[in-house]
Amino acid sequence: MSNRGILVISHGSRDDSWVTLIDEAVASVASALSLRLLDAAERAEGSDAGALESGTPIVSSFLEIVEGRLIQDGIDRLEAEGVTELYVLPLFVSSGSTHVDDIAQGFGLPPVSPDREGELGRFRLSPAARVRFGTPIDDQAEIAEVLLGNIRELSESPEREALLLVAHGSKEEIFHDRWRLGLSRLAEQMRTIGGFAEAAYAMLLPDQAAERLSALLRERPELDVIVAPLFLSDGYFTQKLVPGRLEGLAYRYNGRPMLPNPGILRWMVSQIELYLNGRDGHIL
Repeated sequence: MSNRGILVISHGSRDDSWVTLIDEAVASVASALSLRLLDAAERAEGSDAGALESGTPIVSSFLEIVEGRLIQDGIDRLEAEGVTELYVLPLFVSSGSTHVDDIAQGFGLPPVSPDREGELGRFRLSPAARVRFGTPIDDQAEIAEVLLGNIRELSESPEREALLLVAHGSKEEIFHDRWRLGLSRLAEQMRTIGGFAEAAYAMLLPDQAAERLSALLRERPELDVIVAPLFLSDGYFTQKLVPGRLEGLAYRYNGRPMLPNPGILRWMVSQIELYLNGRDGHIL
């Protein structure tokens, strides 16, 4: 059994189907990772390193709401299994999320802004524990492909279409800038790969969606606009808030989130493999 363990952290929801969706994704990642590690062990001609790593436990935990499955519960479960080196994978859309900063501070990382104190306090860890803190999704290449797949049914002639990427965002300057950077890069990747004539992005915090869509319709009236939501799971934001903010404007939309999508699972596996190979994570 490896002394290394993986803690996947996502937000949490009162909707049981949301929790199930995350749990199924993490279980699929654990299965895929185990198969790949065992295959690597077989190729190592008798080396037992891969076989040991194939026992690396992966636990799904939540920032809030899901009682008995919170972050401290996940830490306690992994330490009870003998884990002394913990890799934390924040399953969040952007490093501009204040939640990611709260969680990072809870594990001992410094705050994004010197005057911002995290809301979670410090987590309890054994004195022998070592932690590596991973990175959220941001603008990594796999995600552009996921989003393009989500809107493929809406696109008829990309060269005559514009793309508007809509995400949660933040009003706090330093976090807003991180959202802006990731969204601008992701929108440009999608424009290039998908062959769209134009691409833009908008945040719900601050309320930019209607303004940005109106600007696209005004400045490029010859283009049809496709709106792509940047959210992990289906729910209030994708089905209510985004359409509500864009009410009365012309656009194409299906509200499809990123999960369940094999691309997100591949991203999670790739991040964990980087850690197992010593190439990812802030060391605490």
